[in-house]
Amino acid sequence: MLISLQDIGVSFAGTTILEHITADVQEDSRIGLIGANGAGKSTLLNMITGELENEWGEIVRKPMLGVGYLHQNSGLTGGNTIRREMRSVFQKVLDAKEQLDDLQLDMGQLDPQSAEYKEKAAAYDKLLSYYEVNDGYTIDVKIQSVLNGMGFRGRDLDTRISTLSGGEKTRLALCKLLLAEPELLILDEPTNHLDFKTLRWLEEHLKEYKGAVIVVSHDRYFLDETAKEIWEVEFQSMRVFPGNYSKYKVLKADLMARWEKEYEAQQEEIADLEDYVARNLVRATTSKSAKSRVKKLERMERIERPREYNKEMSLRFTFGRDPVKEVLNAQELSLTVGEAGRKKHLFDHLSFVIERGDKVAVIGENGIGKSSLLKGLLGQLKFDSGRYKWGDEVKIGYFDQENRQLNPENTVLEELWSRYPQKTETEVRTELGRVLLQGEDVYKKVAVLSGGERAKLAFAVLMAEHKNFLMLDEPTNHLDLRSKEILEDALDEFEGTMLFVSHDRYLLRRVPDKIIEIFADHVEVFPGNYDYYMEKMAEKERLAAIQASAAPAPEKKPSAGAASYQKGKEARAAAAKARARVKALEKRLEELEAEIAEVEAQMTDPGLGYEALQELCAKLEELHKEQDADMEEWVELSE
Repeated sequence: MLISLQDIGVSFAGTTILEHITADVQEDSRIGLIGANGAGKSTLLNMITGELENEWGEIVRKPMLGVGYLHQNSGLTGGNTIRREMRSVFQKVLDAKEQLDDLQLDMGQLDPQSAEYKEKAAAYDKLLSYYEVNDGYTIDVKIQSVLNGMGFRGRDLDTRISTLSGGEKTRLALCKLLLAEPELLILDEPTNHLDFKTLRWLEEHLKEYKGAVIVVSHDRYFLDETAKEIWEVEFQSMRVFPGNYSKYKVLKADLMARWEKEYEAQQEEIADLEDYVARNLVRATTSKSAKSRVKKLERMERIERPREYNKEMSLRFTFGRDPVKEVLNAQELSLTVGEAGRKKHLFDHLSFVIERGDKVAVIGENGIGKSSLLKGLLGQLKFDSGRYKWGDEVKIGYFDQENRQLNPENTVLEELWSRYPQKTETEVRTELGRVLLQGEDVYKKVAVLSGGERAKLAFAVLMAEHKNFLMLDEPTNHLDLRSKEILEDALDEFEGTMLFVSHDRYLLRRVPDKIIEIFADHVEVFPGNYDYYMEKMAEKERLAAIQASAAPAPEKKPSAGAASYQKGKEARAAAAKARARVKALEKRLEELEAEIAEVEAQMTDPGLGYEALQELCAKLEELHKEQDADMEEWVELSE
């Protein structure tokens, strides 16, 4: 066990923040920490790490426990290059390598029979053991593997960190933490700024991580893939549920239903007892039995009424008239954004058709132009070339992820009322109340609203517009878990047509019936949801891996049947060849370890001369180079 929380709690300015928290973190725990914003998740993490002292209860930590905590804004050394920052994780091991090199030089200048030589040889032996135990020979391979997985493949490692974007710095901070491999890894919203490919790599990496992991995330798909238990912080306390997020939803619903049933049953029993007491306490013949019921009521352990956050949005998107069958036809679209000198070309040859009732999701790498595509279709940006046509009777409702369609100088009430002046104030406030913008909140300026509040106001506007085509740019950003689920329900029930951009894989799994993936020079259309997309991507990756190692096709063009047979034959042969190469590399790596150990043993011979030592050093260097190259190839093939 790494950490045990025993009935801990803390308060601030006389207000209880958390109390009665009891849970354990095991060596291999995979914990998803969830709860509404402000529920106390960060407070709990700070108590776990020791940054905040608990006022009640006891926290027992494993002695010398190594904890790595990725805050949402983790800092890096801006003046460092990527390479230097990543290698700093292994500084002690790298220092040991320098000392080994210095000892080799010193030993080469000493008499092997001298006491000083023997002393340095013993120090060398001890240091070499430390270097090997800490995988000193594979440091650069480890660094490159993690950087590749986190989206830095092909990046110049001499790039200064100060030149990176905020998202890149966040990813790099996560790389550094993964390389450090602490016993307890704590990640606060690690999925921000990650595309699908990087997310999948991180999920697989965390599954194989040797230590314990606690993740705070609003990414439900990520929690499904990585968590084995869910800690829910709610009403100043915490419940622990076994399983991932989907299992938590089932268990939580069962718990609340059972709790409600037990509460209602006890309330009925209490009512019956109180009624009996009221009717019989003053009657001589039944007074004794009435008093016994009074004692039963006094001894009864009352079940608290089940509490849930019952303030939830109520979303429902409706429209009046259907458009024509072909809602949107886009052909050969090309787009460049930015002003002269700072232009960026995004994509070419984008063609697709959306028909009435389609629910289409747009995905693609960060920066490929997904949001810009929506703005181009709205006429806010001008395409370089190509054409698009909206069908008759199409009425578009647009949700901007930054909510720039809202006037920051308006109050919440003014923003909605100014669009529909024919409505009464009561009607407008009722609409705002459906998205939990109530009371004094309606007099707040839009400019001071939180991201979640702005999103809710934008949804209120969308509902009031009654459009038959919803165009949404990252609609789940800034929403808590429950609000995301409510939005999903509303979008799933919407009977109109929809085009939306999202990184939310839970949303992508449930709502769309078609996914469009944007690349720099084309689009690919997948007639299904995210699960279907993932199946096709897995097939595509398998085929690409096979083709990469397959032999060139013969010049003579075979028949269709022969081509299919030959393709399958070549694929099987290539796959077998790849497997054989992996096995050969593993065998060679074992041999290299044995050879390296033998050379190192020879180097400790007290009677070894200087020239012989230099030869062994050179041989050792060659063996390490071969080991690094083979290890790198093995990593690539394994990935």
